[in-house]
Amino acid sequence: MNDSTFHKRKSFLVFGSPIIEQKEIDEVVDSLKSGWLGTGPKVHIFERMFSIYKQAPYAMAVNSCTAGLHLAMRSLDIKPGDEVIVPTMTFAATANAVIHAGGKPVFVDCDRATMNIDPSDTRKKITSKTRVIIPVHFAGRPCDMDAILDIAHSHNLKIIEDCAHAIETEYHGKKTGTLGDLGCFSFYVTKNIVTGEGGMIITDNTEYADQIKILALHGMSTDAWKRFKDEGYKHYQVVSVGYKYNMMDIQAAIGIHQLERIDAYWQRRRAIWEQYNNAFAGLPLILPLPPEPHTRHAYHLYTILLDIDRLTITRDQFLDEMTKRNIGVGVHY
Repeated sequence: MNDSTFHKRKSFLVFGSPIIEQKEIDEVVDSLKSGWLGTGPKVHIFERMFSIYKQAPYAMAVNSCTAGLHLAMRSLDIKPGDEVIVPTMTFAATANAVIHAGGKPVFVDCDRATMNIDPSDTRKKITSKTRVIIPVHFAGRPCDMDAILDIAHSHNLKIIEDCAHAIETEYHGKKTGTLGDLGCFSFYVTKNIVTGEGGMIITDNTEYADQIKILALHGMSTDAWKRFKDEGYKHYQVVSVGYKYNMMDIQAAIGIHQLERIDAYWQRRRAIWEQYNNAFAGLPLILPLPPEPHTRHAYHLYTILLDIDRLTITRDQFLDEMTKRNIGVGVHY
């Protein structure tokens, strides 16, 4: 790797930068002027839009995917001693949510090629204490959900899909988040659509949805927006020990218009993916596998493995060289 071959960009190429357009700005300003800064009408609009997009009966907006994973655990009544299968290739939040709920994360190896949870190792880690499997659709590539569902059904286990990378992802015609019992999504600033911070939980189970709505806002029986609508004041009861996990209207104001453009964004990400494939062909790299048949990849991350023997430099040296050339990169994970 030498300076005569690789040139420095004039400006820094940020690893993950959101696209914020005028519609988002106008919607946020409208929220500021309306007085609805907390959970209000725009959160409910965003929830309905996401429910329709994912073809899920219930969608509950929260302030992060991490909060969503925790609430999903709580809705399944995870208790101390319960084991939850978690892949090794994921952000710490996946395992942290298990611990916060009182459970024990049991780590399962991932397939080197797909970077997704390995069903064969999953089977080996099942015990009498196992309650839940959390498949993480890494980088936007769907897990082998047929195998995961078969394992879950064989052992009477629940599935929480970690879809932080996988908003647009589909598996054999079904949208990620709808294959298991619950699905959790992220709208963090680097994700395919953003709200700054934010997340969403989807399910087709009324009991889970009702419990999550209560737990997400202090355990109150009626949310803040419903209490202060024109229909008249409604008293509320604190019926559970809840959390402060609700999304604000200011966040939803951004998400509404991001979601409107999700297909256009996906098309652009796919084009960039193909551009990288063509540009990197023949280099001492292992490129990501193409999407599997009958699936839709979200193209959230373009993941490469370095052939260190051919490169003659370490991974961290490679990262430093990329940064020197004004190209933002990351290690996942």
